[in-house]
Amino acid sequence: MFKRTIIEQLKSWLSKADRKPLILSGARQIGKTWVLKEFGQMCFDDVAYFSLDKEKSVCQLFQTTKDPLRLIKQLSFLHGREILPQKTLLILDEIQECSEALQALKYFCEEAPQYAVVCAGSLLGVYLNHESQSFPVGKVNHLSMYPLAFTEFLESYDNLLFKYYEQLDSIEPMPQIFYDKLREAYISYCICGGMPEVAMNMIGKTDIESVEEKLDNILKDYSRDFIKHTTAVEANRIDLVWQSIPSQLARENRKFVYQLVRPGARAREYEGAITWLQRAGLIYKVNALSKPSLPLKAYDDLSAFKIYAVDMGLLRKLAEMEASLYLKDSPVFSEFKGALAENYVLQSLIAQYGGSFRYWTSEHKAEVDFLLVSDNEIYPVEVKADTNITGKSIVQYEKQFHPRMRIRYSMLNLKMDGNMLNIPLFLADKTKQLVSLALRTIIE
Repeated sequence: MFKRTIIEQLKSWLSKADRKPLILSGARQIGKTWVLKEFGQMCFDDVAYFSLDKEKSVCQLFQTTKDPLRLIKQLSFLHGREILPQKTLLILDEIQECSEALQALKYFCEEAPQYAVVCAGSLLGVYLNHESQSFPVGKVNHLSMYPLAFTEFLESYDNLLFKYYEQLDSIEPMPQIFYDKLREAYISYCICGGMPEVAMNMIGKTDIESVEEKLDNILKDYSRDFIKHTTAVEANRIDLVWQSIPSQLARENRKFVYQLVRPGARAREYEGAITWLQRAGLIYKVNALSKPSLPLKAYDDLSAFKIYAVDMGLLRKLAEMEASLYLKDSPVFSEFKGALAENYVLQSLIAQYGGSFRYWTSEHKAEVDFLLVSDNEIYPVEVKADTNITGKSIVQYEKQFHPRMRIRYSMLNLKMDGNMLNIPLFLADKTKQLVSLALRTIIE
């Protein structure tokens, strides 16, 4: 399997003096269970794993008592070994299936903090919207997990190339041989996306057939979730919104249009479906902003927004796009290729910076893809899928707001051009580092 950088964040949680039970959230199939088990094997003598959607008897234990020491004793019997403080990692998977287990986390925090307890939940955000009274507010730590990043993929795809990637520490063009190899790895990642089980089929001997089959299976699992966890009417609305994402992003300005969901569709009918997909971690919603001022949230235009998928590989499959298109320079693919590149960049930025993102628009005359906030500075972000970088919007933004720096992602080599930082798409995961280096260049 892949080395996941989130394990370092789990280690940081473990070392906290005021550590609380941890809830790891994220979409289905991104590898949460594997990561928690791997973390347990790395940092503990033993791992006690319980899946609350499969082991109903475990949930019944939480229904009979909230006493953490009594629960530990009972869980130890089921585990077959004593669950020890500091020595055993207790994993409660799919915890949203047992509200009593969620409530018990409060007592683990208050009465038994010596035990290391971690929980995972794919649809926890959806569940808590309906069962908020069950949540132990202030008694847990939170950590969000995202699909496999390109950097994580690269380490297994070509370890020597990954080492070169990691040591990049200056804003200057890369030698062509490294640029070409990274571009090739990036195309492979674009085909499979960040679902670990799928991405494994691009390591070593490429198996495109298995990639397509596994992506299709994940999409079918998501559709079953819509039905399992909502009413029939709401499930249909959720599925219609989900299926419309490719057509939404195929539009020139990517703005979400309800008529593309279903003719005659109205916002009040489908707002709940969009919210459900957000809480399930399956989409990112990017609101429009007419005035780029801090805090960005205060200037949201809630009537205009874009929706991106949690993973570009799933988006490609959802669009029924053949993987071979990435290997051709086809003009019929150019527009949607831009949407996929935007989706990829957004995934990378959210994983690095957290929070939510916005885009800037000016009365339909100009539009900047994203606004990045770092150290109380706002940077306009433009995404280009290839080397064609013509575009007036980011120039218009500069004339109007005079940002300290502009950022462009494209397939051009790494370089600084005035206050424009050009980042090759395959270096998006290094944005934080590159922004810091670029600002030093501007200051000097």
